[in-house]
Amino acid sequence: MAHLTDQEIAAKADIQPIEDIAATAGIPNEALELHGKHKAKVDIHQVEGDVNKSKVVLVSAMNPTPAGEGKSTVTVGLSDAFNKLEKNVMVALREPSLGPVMGVKGGATGGGQSQVLPMEEINLHFNGDLHAITTANNALSAFIDNHIHHGNKLNIDPRRVTWKRVLDMNDRALRQVVVGLGGPSRGVPREDGFDITVASEIMAVLCLASDLMDLKEKLGQMVIAYTYDRKPVTAKELEVEGALALLLKEAIKPNLVQTMEGTPALIHGGPFANIAHGCNSLIATNTARKLADIVVTESGFGSDLGGEKFMNIKARKGEFKPDAIVLVATIRALKMNGGVAKADLGEANVDALKEGIVNLGKHIENARKFGVEPVVALNDFVTDTDEERDFVLNWCKEQGVRVALTQVWEKGGAGGVDLANHVLEVLDEPQEFKHLYDLDLPIDQKIETIVKEVYGGDGVILADKAKKQLAEIEANGFGDLPVCMAKSQYSLSDDPTKLGRPEGFTVTVRELIVKAGAGFVVALTGDIMTMPGLPKQPSAVNMDVDADGTSKGLF
Repeated sequence: MAHLTDQEIAAKADIQPIEDIAATAGIPNEALELHGKHKAKVDIHQVEGDVNKSKVVLVSAMNPTPAGEGKSTVTVGLSDAFNKLEKNVMVALREPSLGPVMGVKGGATGGGQSQVLPMEEINLHFNGDLHAITTANNALSAFIDNHIHHGNKLNIDPRRVTWKRVLDMNDRALRQVVVGLGGPSRGVPREDGFDITVASEIMAVLCLASDLMDLKEKLGQMVIAYTYDRKPVTAKELEVEGALALLLKEAIKPNLVQTMEGTPALIHGGPFANIAHGCNSLIATNTARKLADIVVTESGFGSDLGGEKFMNIKARKGEFKPDAIVLVATIRALKMNGGVAKADLGEANVDALKEGIVNLGKHIENARKFGVEPVVALNDFVTDTDEERDFVLNWCKEQGVRVALTQVWEKGGAGGVDLANHVLEVLDEPQEFKHLYDLDLPIDQKIETIVKEVYGGDGVILADKAKKQLAEIEANGFGDLPVCMAKSQYSLSDDPTKLGRPEGFTVTVRELIVKAGAGFVVALTGDIMTMPGLPKQPSAVNMDVDADGTSKGLF
């Protein structure tokens, strides 16, 4: 099997009709809106159940290598392991963005024997959700420019339009553009820019809305610009929130698919965790909570990013708590955090493990800060040696943390049974989940709390621009919102070169952006870009399609 790609492995899988998967999950046939034989949208209003019946397992991770540590693979494999143990389980995941699919990572549906299917269709456009979000976002841009062109009744300052256009692709050339050139018939010239679709506030709104009407209300609350006298202007004042909701009325329905072992999977929403809040939709999670006894879900990147946002943003807004946390670790990521260059990660190096394992230690502490006991999943790679595996497993046991060697890429659910049993032990224990900060804490103090408690830093420096924005945010009544940190995923700090467990650092916030519809304030740090760029050798160069429509090179 080792020589097969993930795509080739997926192509050999026995995929079931989606109606059979729905029946397994307890979803009535009338709730299904079929998208071919193996995908369906789910009408949540026809799904009955008690959201409080389930236990929620969050899969997070340590700080990763650029290639990722297989967090989605472990998430899928863990759900299949629960299935093997005859537990009533569903998995809830994020949708892939074409940016990383075509850029660095390739496909984003798990790997090996732990994948969600149909992987090609999920990775390429899926059921059109991201296209709908892109369209709604850019329609709002068009409405804004049209309003300014036709007299600007709302007194919008064209220099202070904060709403950007988006594209679901990494395209650095579009980060900063000028629109409206070419004379009066082509609009009012102004500076603009593009974000990647998964960084759009509409993505965050869709993922944090409870239903279509809540979505429409949140869309109306989005701040799109400021007037000449610095007052916020919302989408509701443009009277377009209804049109935006109309464009999203199908996209808001969660998507039902399956794992390779037939575990029901809901895939819906896909905000990045280094520039957005990094969790799948509340609607999908809560639908799974109605149906299953155990819901396995994930957050993006490490516990310092997606994990922290899951706790302080998603769980808070969804009024639920995680009952267990799985922290995915790999020997290669531990070695990178111990100072080993990316090109040398395949070589055995126990000394580097000893240096880098402090990074995992901090993520274990972070989980416990939220009052939830973690389980470490040591995701096995073929380049790992027995000596390296034994060192990590023994270290975890010495720290008093449960750990399991996880081999779901190779063995599917069977390779995750040990992990599942450890998680079941935690689920049987009472947890004391708590948020890291209260919402009435000032914005700058919320940021400082995250930096000190989660990152292990000494404090925060607000750039002059951020200080001015903070004053405006508080003056406009948004000071009680949670904070969404935009930060490098590679380091606990805002400097991607500071690996391991850095100390004595401060985090500089260069900009604060209010996302009033989504209900949080984004704090931009370091050189994080809301529109990524493609690498020198993008994954796209390895992709192709045959005459019969068979694709290859997705992963």
